[in-house]
Amino acid sequence: MTRDRPSRRERRHALLTCLLLLAVYFVVPVEADPNGVRLALRSAGTLLLVVVVAWLVTSQVRRQLRVDTPSGEPEVRALTRLAVTLVAGLLVFALADYVLARSTPDQFVNLSTRIDALYFALATLTTIGYGDVHAQGQVARLAVCAQMLFSIGVIATGASIVVRQLMRVPPR
Repeated sequence: MTRDRPSRRERRHALLTCLLLLAVYFVVPVEADPNGVRLALRSAGTLLLVVVVAWLVTSQVRRQLRVDTPSGEPEVRALTRLAVTLVAGLLVFALADYVLARSTPDQFVNLSTRIDALYFALATLTTIGYGDVHAQGQVARLAVCAQMLFSIGVIATGASIVVRQLMRVPPR
């Protein structure tokens, strides 16, 4: 079913989902763990989370690229899900950067808080790169390379779809 605009309920649901994701980002525990088994499990869990969110974002982008409605209007529900998964992708990368910075402080310069990590992930996504926060260590540079490739290939494509489709929706 294709509509011109998302319903108030859909917009509210998307906003609440994004706010919930942001709240989870700020409260998820990331303290260093001296227990090697727990650290390995947490690292594996983080990697699994990155893979799941990457798959979700990629599948939403692919689904949105396939949407071809007779009227040419976007399928609003798919577009809303895409926007939420893009926020999730940004937050997962920010969290991964923060965890890496906390576990190995010499990997990043000036990345010491979750706000710093969110700022860095957003600056990387938008390719602004002010330079005040940057990867210094080899592991961080490798992680940021993966983030850049994913950002260019998937998140930027998804964001451009959202913006393009929203520009096509006639105002009420």
